Amino acid sequence: MPPNTTASTGQQPGKSGRKKGRKARLVVFVLVLALIGGVAYGAYWSVSTVRASLPQTKGSITLEGLSGTVDVKRDGYGIPQIYASSDEDLFMAQGYVQAQDRFYEMDVRRHMTSGRLSEMFGESQVETDEFLRTLGWDRVAKEEYEKKLSPATKKYLDAYAKGVNAYLEGKDGADVSLEYAALGFTNDYKPGAWTPVDSLAWLKAMAWDLRGNMQDEIDRALMTSRLGPEQIADLYPAYPYSRNKPVVQEGQYNELTGTYESGGGESGSGTGDGTGTDPGTGTGTGTVDPGTGVEGASGSGTADGTAGTASGLEGQLAGLQQVLQDLPTAVGVNGDGIGSNSWVVSGEHTITGEPLLANDPHLSPALPSVWYQMGLHCRSVSATCQYDVSGYTFAGLPGVIIGHNADIAWGLTNSGVDVTDLYLEKITGEGYQYGGKVVPFTSREETIKVAGGASRKIVVRETNNGPLLSDRSKDLVRTGKKATVDSAAPDRGDGYGVSLRWTALDAGRTMDSVFAINRAKDWGDFREAATLFEVPSQNLVYADTEGHIGYTLPGRIPTRAKDHDGSIPAPGWNPRYEWTGWIEQDELPYEFDPDRGYIVTANQAVVDPDAYPYTLTTDWGYGARSQRINDLIQSKIKDGGKISTDDMRQMQLDNSSAIAKLLVPELLKVDVDDPDVREAQKLLEGWDYTQAADSAAAAYFNSVWRNILKLGFGHKLPKELRVKGQCLWVDPVDPTGPAEERVKVRECGLREADQAQPDGGDRWFEVVRTLMEDKDSDWWTTPKSGTRPAADNRDELFERALIDARWELTAKLGKDIDTWSWGRLHRLFLKNQTLGTAGPGFVQYALNRGPWKLGGGEATVNATGWNAAGGYGVVWVPSMRMVVNLGDLDKSRWINLTGASGHAYSAHYVDQTDKWADGELLEWAHSEKAVEKSTEDTLLLKP
Repeated sequence: MPPNTTASTGQQPGKSGRKKGRKARLVVFVLVLALIGGVAYGAYWSVSTVRASLPQTKGSITLEGLSGTVDVKRDGYGIPQIYASSDEDLFMAQGYVQAQDRFYEMDVRRHMTSGRLSEMFGESQVETDEFLRTLGWDRVAKEEYEKKLSPATKKYLDAYAKGVNAYLEGKDGADVSLEYAALGFTNDYKPGAWTPVDSLAWLKAMAWDLRGNMQDEIDRALMTSRLGPEQIADLYPAYPYSRNKPVVQEGQYNELTGTYESGGGESGSGTGDGTGTDPGTGTGTGTVDPGTGVEGASGSGTADGTAGTASGLEGQLAGLQQVLQDLPTAVGVNGDGIGSNSWVVSGEHTITGEPLLANDPHLSPALPSVWYQMGLHCRSVSATCQYDVSGYTFAGLPGVIIGHNADIAWGLTNSGVDVTDLYLEKITGEGYQYGGKVVPFTSREETIKVAGGASRKIVVRETNNGPLLSDRSKDLVRTGKKATVDSAAPDRGDGYGVSLRWTALDAGRTMDSVFAINRAKDWGDFREAATLFEVPSQNLVYADTEGHIGYTLPGRIPTRAKDHDGSIPAPGWNPRYEWTGWIEQDELPYEFDPDRGYIVTANQAVVDPDAYPYTLTTDWGYGARSQRINDLIQSKIKDGGKISTDDMRQMQLDNSSAIAKLLVPELLKVDVDDPDVREAQKLLEGWDYTQAADSAAAAYFNSVWRNILKLGFGHKLPKELRVKGQCLWVDPVDPTGPAEERVKVRECGLREADQAQPDGGDRWFEVVRTLMEDKDSDWWTTPKSGTRPAADNRDELFERALIDARWELTAKLGKDIDTWSWGRLHRLFLKNQTLGTAGPGFVQYALNRGPWKLGGGEATVNATGWNAAGGYGVVWVPSMRMVVNLGDLDKSRWINLTGASGHAYSAHYVDQTDKWADGELLEWAHSEKAVEKSTEDTLLLKP
């Protein structure tokens, strides 16, 4: 039977009282007017429709399945703190409350992870579903639930699902969310029951967006159509270990064999055959193993010591890239550009004398935010009720992902460890070639139901390396006609396929780890729990109330043969290129109470390769953010200085640009004739390199930076990496061919603007830094364009960029530079990820918010990322910010990108966004006394 409501329903006004109440009524009024104005649609809508899904936050509700009463206390921002007397009641209530606020978001997520978006949104999502069915996330999640997870974890997942379904019972779609009412105009979709597998599959989506260097594998291979091995190596320079310190500097990598000190050589060591431990570090030239049958465009290996890639891959990988960029964003920009900051400072350097821990994951902006804040409290912690934890989780997932309990705090950043490999597969009618034999595929048939249309059937084929992604796009099966293969390679036939080996496609125990971390009492518990955190591999930072700090790298991380570093697609037919095993958990890097008194993780290299026996990846982030955080901490603690909670917050907001510090002194030396350009150039004189929203200098510099990249690099990249629709006249690939084939051709870019190259991140910082002294490099050349001069060296290209930037901003912001500001260019729009991007206009108006004018920038600590190839708009953000005070947990602070609610007409839809944009943090109550003080609404859930 439906839940029994014994008190009045409806969202109650928060701390702002009458002001918030008026705001909520205004939103409802405007929404109804928009709906009434929505032609035929509006006739079916009313105020009651709009209010129907507002959650009950006061009074009491009877839920069948509870063993005791549960209190749900919400503060003025609608953030819930749940109190129960058993684990099952706690997680059942969590499911119920999250469904109250976010069920539509949860429903869309589970349809994405299971490849069933077509059931909700129709024909337009069939190709996406085909690709996601091929990956088979929900199949892996089901195997985890049935075979891998502990009985306790399964019990919690069951309880959570029971709570979600208790909320759904007796409700129509319109009772749950405005979006379902909108879907009802074209679709008779009704949400089904929640299952534990629905929760687990979301971890696969999280892992997909944090999967490592798969995009770099694709890009390097695509570059071979226009660039030679040395040019590609220029665009993937060695990691600057001597300048940007790795995470682990004093720590251990093997508990059995002792410790090491991470030294600081500028590059890793290489061997005579070019198999260096990091990009660009091999001392020899790369060679092609006879067994691969694959060579680079020029028939040689790349300068980084890896084997060259077949130019025939271009069609396949371009097709794969098209499929990838069309996938819905889960928690990041489809795996590209994702970062995060987290650092921890020991009590010897803090005002409180106890550790402070900060974290701000950088993800795609989403509405509602991907994060959901809440507290889960046992009234009395015991064997039957083990949790007293609060922090950030995902709607649809029990437990807390990032946060603290009564004893420890932890944060996450993406490690960037390489856990994916693409393989070329020689396909025949009977199967695929492996080790000189033809092996049959593992196959399954999938049926895709389509709202408003006929169902589709597809066959998913898998090799020993994983699912055959090339079956999902006609472009993927093209190999091209010019690829060079030697006699040892299998005959090309109709082309090679592409398969994916990825750790997340093996059933794992990450959900066990989430609950174990939530219960952990000390470093030993935490390290043991982290060993279960198999996918995705993350940097975990730690602090506890006893004064300890630490770091550990968990994850199921593969080992590879010496001549296979995972940087380019490998020949699947050759057994030598299989993964050879896994790095043992007690051999993964960690640090505990380092002498320096702090640990920083911001996607930089984890270890110096000279001090560690395994290759974790060839594609670290390049450390611009991490080193800035290191420098900020050192500047505070020198001469005995102490760091406060607010100091940690201020560090999170640091807008300093590392590339501006490098380039501005040189840009100011350029002699510019045009007085208008000179006027803009003067903005850079005396600029402190900080990118505040109101800064005209930041606006102009970032435009100059964008134009340097476009002129020097972007115009030389193949169309598969450039922005879709941007067209260039380019030289033919083969300048030695017949005269009639050597004319320039018009090529238009193919990649979405937020994923194109050069994106302007810290890899490009390093590219430009390494070329600065080579003023006559070919990279610094660009042809004349209209009245704009050609460039034959670095300084001439810088002059051209100064000119182009002046007139670009004149077009965008006006001729008067006094009106320019970075925030006018660098704006954040928050969009509902489904109907907010593709629904009727009036629905988009109701669901979407913005813009906000932001400071910060790319590879800056305040990482409001933008893609220099595509424009200045914000494409990823600090998705939340937190600072945990281990000396007094109630003095910790937090903020979310949006708000607790996924309901567009709720007072808590975006009530944290203005404060987030201003860099403010909210009070974060944890103790029962502090929670009670902050509580504005209390809901009693009764058995």
